[in-house]
Amino acid sequence: MLRRLRILPSFESVRPILAKMNRIAATSLMLGTITLATSTLGTNLLAGDTDWPQWRGPDRDGKAADQSLLQTWPEGGPELKWTFSTAGRGYSSTAIVDGKLFSMGSDEQNCYAICIDAKSGKSIWQVPISRAGTGDDYNTGWGGGPRSTPTVDGDQVFVMSDVGVVSALRRQDGRKLWSVDLVADYGGEIPKWGYSESALIDGDRVVVTPGRSNFMIALDRRTGKLLWQSKGVDSVAHYVSAMKGSIGDVDYYVTAGSIGVVAFDCQSGEKLFGNELSGNKVATIPTPLILGDHIYHTSDYGAGNVLLKLTPAGDGINAEQIYHLDGKSMMNHHGGVVAVDGTIYGLTKASGGVWMAQDIKSGDTLWQEKLRPNTSGSICFADGCLYCYNDKDGTVVLLEPNKDRWSPLGKLTIPRETDLPRGSGAIWAHPVVADQTLFIRDQNLIFAFDIAR
Repeated sequence: MLRRLRILPSFESVRPILAKMNRIAATSLMLGTITLATSTLGTNLLAGDTDWPQWRGPDRDGKAADQSLLQTWPEGGPELKWTFSTAGRGYSSTAIVDGKLFSMGSDEQNCYAICIDAKSGKSIWQVPISRAGTGDDYNTGWGGGPRSTPTVDGDQVFVMSDVGVVSALRRQDGRKLWSVDLVADYGGEIPKWGYSESALIDGDRVVVTPGRSNFMIALDRRTGKLLWQSKGVDSVAHYVSAMKGSIGDVDYYVTAGSIGVVAFDCQSGEKLFGNELSGNKVATIPTPLILGDHIYHTSDYGAGNVLLKLTPAGDGINAEQIYHLDGKSMMNHHGGVVAVDGTIYGLTKASGGVWMAQDIKSGDTLWQEKLRPNTSGSICFADGCLYCYNDKDGTVVLLEPNKDRWSPLGKLTIPRETDLPRGSGAIWAHPVVADQTLFIRDQNLIFAFDIAR
């Protein structure tokens, strides 16, 4: 069944939206404001109540839809439901909608999109998107293959290959509806480690970032035709997926790159504001967090983190910097961060790579935890718990969001690691929680664990 955000036939359909509004209200109050509902979903898709339809979840903030999950794990971790072993090379995470799992992979010839049954792990379809990227396209020394996660919206699936081919597919069978090349068609430049962003779907718009003079573009979701290109920025794309927010009467798309945080008007593509301090010249990767009328962003390579407060300014937006912190504060590489009850959780590359908690309002570091041999990790939040996926040993720690200390509630280790070469890379796909199941990927391997309470 296809369900859209605009269609609300019953209270049960509205429940996830009300839960989201409560989260926004809590965030705004935590930051000392009364500005509510200033962050918007950005997609039309409501989907199932526990689906994970795109990069970093329903709201692209690392948080799963409400569902009843185990609050502690038994020794050895939760039960393994199935293993899918032919996903191919790549760091793409998974999207889950209506019992189907969508991801991407590659072999020596092609980059492709895949769909499998999320209940059984059986393949449904696999379709080529573009040629496979090679060392002539970008630095594959950290592993090749796609990095982008599919975005599932209504009857369409939107994907991006590592060489910048963006395609809309029919969800049912993967049939290609249209395709554009960000380099050949829009003058983009393949980033040093390949295109990595996941498309943002907002109504009829597909929002992606070719880079250079067409830094961000909006395409018509049905035809792939250009609606607008951004103005005021000429810079190579990095690895950040965009978010949508609103301040006053102005809707904006925010992303980041070597130029730091930058936002554009949703209707025209005009640049609205920017702050360069959370960007870096090597690889700016994490997705910005929209926290009511604030934006939090972090990246590695010495950049640290910034908190911006947004206010209406005529037809535009003013972005006031509340703080910029580097040194031993949060410098997230590519595993992302989540905000829970006024606290940022994630892994910082400071101190050699440690998990940490940071107070959002003050920026203060609350605690740090070292888990060697791991030096990086990705994170998500579901039913009151954090899921911390470590990059070297394949462990997932179930963690209480505790402002005072590292408080583990269980641990699992993936049954086996990939035998595909990743060069200097590691386990970098993000954890996903949907339909009371934890989905974990390592290259060609996708594991599903039963975490239902």
